Amino acid sequence: MQYNHIVIRFGELSLKGKNRRHFESQLRETVRKKLAPFKQAVVVKSYDRILVEINGEDHMLMIQKLQEVFGIHAISLAIHTENDLSAILEGALAAFTEARGTAKTFKVAAKRSNKSFPVGTMELNREVGGHILRATEDITVDVHKPDVEVKVEVKDNGTFISCSTFPGAGGLPIGVGGKAILMLSGGIDSPVAGYLTMKRGVRLEAVHFHSPPFTSERARQKAEDLMQELTRFGGKLKLHIVSFTKIQQIIKEKIPASYSMTIMRRMMLRITERIAEERNAMAIANGENLGQVASQTMYSMNTINEVTNLPIIRPVVTMDKLEIIDISQKIGTYDISIRPYEDCCTIFVPAAPKTKPRRDKAQLFEQKIENMEELIEEAVATIETVLFEEATNKDDEFTNLF
Repeated sequence: MQYNHIVIRFGELSLKGKNRRHFESQLRETVRKKLAPFKQAVVVKSYDRILVEINGEDHMLMIQKLQEVFGIHAISLAIHTENDLSAILEGALAAFTEARGTAKTFKVAAKRSNKSFPVGTMELNREVGGHILRATEDITVDVHKPDVEVKVEVKDNGTFISCSTFPGAGGLPIGVGGKAILMLSGGIDSPVAGYLTMKRGVRLEAVHFHSPPFTSERARQKAEDLMQELTRFGGKLKLHIVSFTKIQQIIKEKIPASYSMTIMRRMMLRITERIAEERNAMAIANGENLGQVASQTMYSMNTINEVTNLPIIRPVVTMDKLEIIDISQKIGTYDISIRPYEDCCTIFVPAAPKTKPRRDKAQLFEQKIENMEELIEEAVATIETVLFEEATNKDDEFTNLF
């Protein structure tokens, strides 16, 4: 007897009250899309979980794909049997044998939501445990810290037996939290910020500021490759590429060097806000990390934020750099981010940028940019948009997630 089902359990979705049905519907649709390459697999609706009929597909590859879906708390391989004691005993032994490895101890954890099943929970624990003990050498019961836990769930649509459970990505299903525009540089922090924003159910589009010839096509390609990697978690994603050369040159010519970084970030934020308005996004996300660089001090954030009323989501703002690197490695963006190609934030960097810029001075210096509104309109009007879709080859190499 082989595994024939995958059981997908929810996390926070169980707390969503009247919104739960919408959240679960969104999650089922995401699961169907994620498992589309597995042609024989069937996603089945169930009241308190999602069931996937494996039908001979590679279940470990399916689980690795499902670990990229936000909204899933846990994923279990299961043997589905009829609500018949002899079938349950056979299935439990098969599941335990498959999962045992070098385990020396086990326990049975039975649940019976189908109250018409004639065997009670405690008796079912004894029956299954006794059957495994009689059929297996060198194994004992440990109810506190077992090497293997045999879960037996008797439900209306049959009994599900599982010994192998894998962590899900957690969070909320993509699409239930509105839309945000991610300010995507080529660094380590912003793709991690994008991943963590999507984890809260937010659908993302991104903006990347490109300044040729000062930034190379390889720098742009790095941003595009980061977006492609993020499709594993967000599905279809759009990247809006803004030509920023002209604005950067004017800032370099007209703004005091100590304030050039501040004014540049304010201009980026204005442009991103316009894109958000056009794309019906309700927030802006970025990879700012408090105190990491001059433009990310509390003073700088206060002064830069003045130019927008949109909420700014900063998922990595309080993290240590090593924490951010750890996540970037787990989600597959780190090796792309460390490619040695500069983005527009690293060119024209002044020797001594202001770490405590003031709003009044920023406003004063910006008056030197006489055609600011025209520059913003031109940047928005000439945006190039690139669409990314997740690769559908089910034999792709996977990253081992959390």
